[in-house]
Amino acid sequence: MRKYRRNAADCEVNMDLHNLKPAEGSKHASYRKGRGHASGNGKTAGYGHKGQKARSGAPRPGFEGGQMPLYRRLPKRGFHNYNEKDIVAVDIKALERFEDGAVIDEQMLLETRVVSKIGDGVKIIGNADLSKKLTVKVTAFSAAAKEKIEAAGGTAETVGR
Repeated sequence: MRKYRRNAADCEVNMDLHNLKPAEGSKHASYRKGRGHASGNGKTAGYGHKGQKARSGAPRPGFEGGQMPLYRRLPKRGFHNYNEKDIVAVDIKALERFEDGAVIDEQMLLETRVVSKIGDGVKIIGNADLSKKLTVKVTAFSAAAKEKIEAAGGTAETVGR
């Protein structure tokens, strides 16, 4: 890591695309296996003589020598949706702790420990009443929560993630 910064005036070469080079010593020649005796790693290319480990594609990942592999022994039940979003729900009564007129966003909810993680977003749900005028900026609102925030004189803004 450099300990100082150089000014553009200190550089003798103009910064142009055709002048760019990697830092000295940062690039190494790739190690070429199986390119003859003179290369130092020819013939068997580090795989030794014959045997299972010398063959291409064997043993495959998860192979246990013919024993039923672990990933096939364990039962699989149900359905797991890999596209599922991790949305954190926050009840509207948790917003009562903030001052009147405050602007509340996901980062503020995290800092004040209303939520322990943000995940893929925060959704405000309205199971209680709100008495303070707040500006709330989160990923989503339930219809009841949005109605209650606006009824108290605040604004409910959705922010994209």
